[in-house]
Amino acid sequence: MKKQFTILFFIAFGVLAAFNVQGQNYSSAIGARLGYPLALSYKKFISDAGAIELYGAYRGYTYYNWFSVNGAYQYHQDFPNVPNLQWYVGAGAGVYFFSYDDGYFNTNYASTRVAVQGYLGLEYTFEEVPISISADWIPTIFLNKGYGNAFGSGYAGLGVRYVIGR
Repeated sequence: MKKQFTILFFIAFGVLAAFNVQGQNYSSAIGARLGYPLALSYKKFISDAGAIELYGAYRGYTYYNWFSVNGAYQYHQDFPNVPNLQWYVGAGAGVYFFSYDDGYFNTNYASTRVAVQGYLGLEYTFEEVPISISADWIPTIFLNKGYGNAFGSGYAGLGVRYVIGR
């Protein structure tokens, strides 16, 4: 399994490296990720195609909620024939703090889980106003046991960020 993952990683890296890299539309931005979960986000480009995104997220349900701290590296490429639109892929990690309280049977439970994440998304940056919007999907694999499943495929959202530097 590890050998297959390593081979797949190098194939994906080679395909991405073959694309013509274009410059990003901004150097950093701060804002919110709306959706599943809600989050505060900061994104900083560290190269023409590479960006680091850091965010803190919250999700609440009837009996349980969680808070997480996440970081990711994202590789951006221009979308063909559409100015200011980029697609991106990436990988990251997060620490999740779960809390459960049913309110009826005095059942309380808390756990901390570590996760690895993939990123697939689109991002558009407006020329006239300092706003960037994105939509992405973040499949998540939890590495240790705790509350919830080992795989989360429902993490996604819409990001709205204020561009700090062009």
